Amino acid sequence: MLESTYARNGIQDRIPPGAESRSRGQMHQALWRQLVTAETPESYCQSWLALQCGLISGVSTGVVMLKMSADAAFAPVAFWPDVPQDRRPLAEVAERMLLERRGVVLRRESPGLDDGPPQVRYHLAYPLQVDGRLHSIIALDIAPRPAPQLQAVMRQLQWGSAWLALFLQRQRQTLQTAAQERAQAVLALLATLLEHPRVQATATAFVTALTARLACDRVSLGFVHQGQVRVRAISHSAHFGKRVNLTRALEAAMDEAWDQATTVMYPAAPDAPFRITRAHEELVRQHGTGTVCSIPLSRGESILGVLTLERPTDHPFAPADIELCEAVATLAGPILDVQRREDRWLVAKMAEALHTQLGRLCGPRYVMRKLVVLALLALGTFFATFQADYRVAATTVLEPEVRRAVLAPFEGYIADAPRRAGEQVRVGEVLCALDDRDLKLERLKWRSQREQYTKQYQQALAQRNAALAQIYTAQIAQAEAELALVEDHLERAQLRAPFDSLVVSGDLSQSIGAPVERGKVLFEVAPLEAYRVILEVDERDIAEVTDGQEGHLVLSAFPNEPLPFTVTKVTPVSTARAGRNYFRVEARLIPHTSARLRPGMEGIGKIAIDRRRLLWIWTHQAVDWLRLQLWSWLP
Repeated sequence: MLESTYARNGIQDRIPPGAESRSRGQMHQALWRQLVTAETPESYCQSWLALQCGLISGVSTGVVMLKMSADAAFAPVAFWPDVPQDRRPLAEVAERMLLERRGVVLRRESPGLDDGPPQVRYHLAYPLQVDGRLHSIIALDIAPRPAPQLQAVMRQLQWGSAWLALFLQRQRQTLQTAAQERAQAVLALLATLLEHPRVQATATAFVTALTARLACDRVSLGFVHQGQVRVRAISHSAHFGKRVNLTRALEAAMDEAWDQATTVMYPAAPDAPFRITRAHEELVRQHGTGTVCSIPLSRGESILGVLTLERPTDHPFAPADIELCEAVATLAGPILDVQRREDRWLVAKMAEALHTQLGRLCGPRYVMRKLVVLALLALGTFFATFQADYRVAATTVLEPEVRRAVLAPFEGYIADAPRRAGEQVRVGEVLCALDDRDLKLERLKWRSQREQYTKQYQQALAQRNAALAQIYTAQIAQAEAELALVEDHLERAQLRAPFDSLVVSGDLSQSIGAPVERGKVLFEVAPLEAYRVILEVDERDIAEVTDGQEGHLVLSAFPNEPLPFTVTKVTPVSTARAGRNYFRVEARLIPHTSARLRPGMEGIGKIAIDRRRLLWIWTHQAVDWLRLQLWSWLP
């Protein structure tokens, strides 16, 4: 069989002499059977190397190095013979082969025994590439031989490596297929975690799907709560509270796996590490299950729960099954933990968050967070104890203390208007002049009328007519009164400033010739040095304001010049604006020398109340609002 196999591969003539003997044939057949039945790369490479070293004469040492993954380094997996020997020369020739990426043959000489001739050995290495990537290195220590025979050895390794390459390809395909199937199974199980909004329904669906996927009798899920594992879901069971014995047995088995922080299986495999399995044994004894496997659900370094799977005795858990369960537990644990946390009451979430933060503050690490908290505590203590000036702020308007109206003295027409609003005028300066031509004509009329009455009066006296003289006397008095009235109107035809002031309103420069009615307000003037401050104080702060308090006013026109004032009157008049009530508070400016103030200027005024704590100053309005709302809500 061995000869026919190698004959098909074209290497029949390379079989060393003597291989036809019965003992060597039996050895080769045994190696061939081991090669065919090998399941792991290590066992396959060991049988393959022994077979190759038996076919090549003069081999003293051989080694096969494999690269298990793309990121791993080459590691020896098979040696020939099994007796340990110095294999450092083979490591050197393997490194030389890695550098040159081709077969390498090195000639080595070592001193002979008893001053005899030096011993010569050949070290050769051959690369095995699969799909263009280097996967294996075969290195041999062989006896010296001519160059054609060395080439035959390299061809022998080349032809023999085809079997090794085929096995590695099949092994990789098998691993890829198994990984794909495992990934599909894991994704299918994880999909059940996203189908339900509540954690109880999610956990029940998950363990039920896991039971069907792995052919288990029962799968249970428990979460760690207050230092113990509590069963949360059992496959095919929506309610399990009444099954007290089973629940307690499952929780005891889960506690056992949680305490050891590792996978626990009962009965354990012969080569498995030691695990405490008393609770698992009790679960099997009480409820008749054959095999139990408990796998912790972890999130980071903490264990949040345990998954317990039960199978009958004739269907134990294989290593692949345990690997699949551990992969599912690794991915499902964080998802179930998030759903469990989100499914709790808000109070529980707040309590856990507070406990976590307090643990971080009181425990190790998190130095920056501790420093920040200490700084905040220091600031809070400072604000709660330090006192500052408490002032009530309000929108402020500057108004004149006296506001004089200049009225039209009689009906007439505008003749001239040299002044208008915004200009400063001195006392007696003309603001506006009315047309006086009609008044002058009327004055002339009454003067001539008076002269006429005077002459008639003199004639009556000459005639000694007392009654007529008395009539003329009355007429003369009437004419003089009318004349005085006209003279007064003429004098008042020019409207003059009553004092040094500022024209607050009135502009008749565009109304020359326009008629005016008697008593109509033509101008308003105000003194330049007499002002009063009007503050609109919010009703929330009006209780703090009293007469005599002092403060400062900052006008929009002069933000860098605060003006002192004194409160003179708190009026009970309120105005509504923007949904709030404001009270009018009057104040008087403390004497100043600024000549830039003008009536109507606006700004912000602050009334000094007293000294209070900073924390109260910043929070009293919010506290008062909360008290008012509670008062309105409470019965």
